[in-house]
Amino acid sequence: MTIVTLLVFLAVVSFVLFEGTKKTVSLTVNGQQQELATHADTVGELLEEQEIDVAEADHVYPSLNTSIAHDLAVEWEQAQTITIRIDGKTQTIDTTADRVSEILAQAGVEVTEYDQIAPAADAEVGQQNEISIAKAYQVKLIDGTEETLVWSTSTTVADFLKQNSIHLSKLDRVNLEPEKVVTPDSVIEITRVEKVTDVVEEDIAFKTETKKDDSLLKGKEKVVREGKPGVVARTVEITKENGKVVEEKVVSEEVKEKATNEVVHVGTKVIVAAATTQKASAPASQPVSRNDSSEPAGREFYVTATAYTASCTGCSGITATGINLKANPHLKVIAVDPNVIPLGSKVWVEGYGYAIAGDTGGAIKGNKIDIFVPTKDQAYAFGRKTVRIKIIN
Repeated sequence: MTIVTLLVFLAVVSFVLFEGTKKTVSLTVNGQQQELATHADTVGELLEEQEIDVAEADHVYPSLNTSIAHDLAVEWEQAQTITIRIDGKTQTIDTTADRVSEILAQAGVEVTEYDQIAPAADAEVGQQNEISIAKAYQVKLIDGTEETLVWSTSTTVADFLKQNSIHLSKLDRVNLEPEKVVTPDSVIEITRVEKVTDVVEEDIAFKTETKKDDSLLKGKEKVVREGKPGVVARTVEITKENGKVVEEKVVSEEVKEKATNEVVHVGTKVIVAAATTQKASAPASQPVSRNDSSEPAGREFYVTATAYTASCTGCSGITATGINLKANPHLKVIAVDPNVIPLGSKVWVEGYGYAIAGDTGGAIKGNKIDIFVPTKDQAYAFGRKTVRIKIIN
């Protein structure tokens, strides 16, 4: 009994001494804290005692070779495998980091502010342990007349416009369908369309009405009533694309003032000159006496007279009033300035006799006349002289 009692006493004393030499530590495992008494000399031995298999990516604090001391706080967090998908390509990383930006930094993945990341860079990775990245690229955007390069990810045209706060009116057009996927070589062109209406007043051209007038010489015209343009107000719909007019369409019009047609009388009167021969009157070189009782009554004045033939240079043989001098070489006709002697007047010319004022001439201005004679010899013989003339009617 004595020996047994002694052995029990020694066992109790040994147990008390063994337990008494243990060190108390705080161990946190994946966020769960517990108090432990251990004879382990290092953190690594402590974790082995707890059957914790430490991987390279796990978080251990302090380090595994740290000596155990009383009240030492030890942390161990097991690393998680995170899947990172970049534009369809996959890579993994074992890490204890929770925040997306930290995980990407550890994985050596560079991102820009334009890349699309899910979850967001400042968020935690979440229970799915997966990060998706759509890398951004520049897309040419032509909005009206402005051309820019815009960052985008692989998305539809409709989402691209929404992401860039690009608003379209009902009339605007986009060169690509809304559901088409935007790629790096895409060119998104927006045609800005607008329609405006405007009221434009325009003149209405007047028409010219012609009427025959047998009181006017043939070839002469007289405006009896002046024409006046009218006014029409047209409502025009104007279509513009990117600021340029591409179509103008009249949608309505209203006549504000009708046009007044011009009325013109056209002469039909033909002068028939008497077929009086040159020899029926006094020769051109022999002036008729001023006291000749055969002189008619009429307005009398003096003019400078020359002579011409139907075949003179630049002459057509047809007078301004339509008389054919070549066909009637013995008619008595004089060329006059109509402002002095009205065409069609019957006149008496000193040294020439009765005649018709039936022609005009470029050099016949003012108190000048040109008498018609059949031949050039007679014209040369007449020369230039001052003669009396009377306008009979």
